[in-house]
Amino acid sequence: MAFQCQRDCYMKEFVTSVVSCCPAELKQEVNGKKETVKGFNVKLQDTILFPEGGGQPDDHGLIGDVPVLRVTRQGTEAIHFVSSPLEEGQEVQVKVDWERRFDHMQQHSGQHLITALADSFFGYKTTSWELGHQRSTIELDTPSVKPAQLQALEEAINENIRAHVPVTVQLLSIDDPAVEKVRSRGLPEDHAGPIRIIDIEGIDANMCCGTHVSNLSHLQVIKLLGTEKGKKNKTNLIFLAGNRVLKYAEKSYSTERSLVSLLKTGPDVHVEAVDKLQKSVKLLQKTNLSLLRDMAVLIAQNFKNDPQRGNFFSLHKGDLVNVQIENGVSFSFYRKEGDNEFMNIIVNEINTEETLVFLTVGEEKGAGCFVLAGPRGPVAKLGPRVLEILQGKGAGKNGRFQGKANSLAQREEVEALLQQHCKHLTSEEE
Repeated sequence: MAFQCQRDCYMKEFVTSVVSCCPAELKQEVNGKKETVKGFNVKLQDTILFPEGGGQPDDHGLIGDVPVLRVTRQGTEAIHFVSSPLEEGQEVQVKVDWERRFDHMQQHSGQHLITALADSFFGYKTTSWELGHQRSTIELDTPSVKPAQLQALEEAINENIRAHVPVTVQLLSIDDPAVEKVRSRGLPEDHAGPIRIIDIEGIDANMCCGTHVSNLSHLQVIKLLGTEKGKKNKTNLIFLAGNRVLKYAEKSYSTERSLVSLLKTGPDVHVEAVDKLQKSVKLLQKTNLSLLRDMAVLIAQNFKNDPQRGNFFSLHKGDLVNVQIENGVSFSFYRKEGDNEFMNIIVNEINTEETLVFLTVGEEKGAGCFVLAGPRGPVAKLGPRVLEILQGKGAGKNGRFQGKANSLAQREEVEALLQQHCKHLTSEEE
């Protein structure tokens, strides 16, 4: 059975009737999270909404004023998932989301054309393809495609588009000898009814259930963006067809104008300008790391040189740090950055056999990292409690306990716990 969307891919509205409507659930991904939506599965007498298949996603649209969220195929029937119930026997008007449909038609017919010419020009067979949200990919059975081959293929593709080559649909019985002559990757196990052939005149005949343009000129243009290494000695060919090429050009131009404004250079030297910026950033990062190490050493020395230092040291990014240098010279800095190396240098510089050290870096009320170092006994005892307060994960050995904190909001509670422990030790020694 062929649906109305397959008999006339350009039909945008269609009147039919509801055959059945029953409660159902749809599992879908929303913002990266899987959700289950309650609704209804609707079967229609016929439909212009294409159910997913042949590598092509399903159509979106309306049944009356009810949005259709998903269309799938079960044997010879199309199942429409909607959020509101529809009355069985009711006559309804079906409308297709034409922008989405025509985009799918352009990408799918474009894939047929590219596949046929890649095979006839170079013998590269298509093993699979994906109609993506922004760009589409054809998997070719070859380890690589040379740049000259890619250019020749693109030129031939667009020559055929300009030649206004007709694209027709044929319906053949499964035992028709002509079926053996068409390109196919096989039929679904639950296929029933005639075989549908998409014929690009003089170029390709391929078994396919999807929606297609009626003439290659409706593809407008195809751009082969390039290739990527695929799996098992295969190559992924990335392409855009039709309106996607126009949107890509518009977006590229907008990006280009933004870069001109940011880099203060013309488009021809953007790559060179960004390369220079990257080298400058790497140099600055190297210099910053060196300064960070020097700061860590100075902070530790400042603590060790303090005659009233006690047996506890604590520091967090954002603390105003005063560092005393020789001859009465001092400086202050507001720590806005920090990392594990910074903390480890401080720990290594301070004698942790006599001093309990607690350091953290990260957002003051958010996530971050921490180190607790000192005498082995106290660290082993206090480490798990610190981990619990900071809602983190970590481990420790040999007088050092470190890990990641999900929340540094309770940092003061940890400090109070550690200070109390140090005071208790001091009292015992006295």
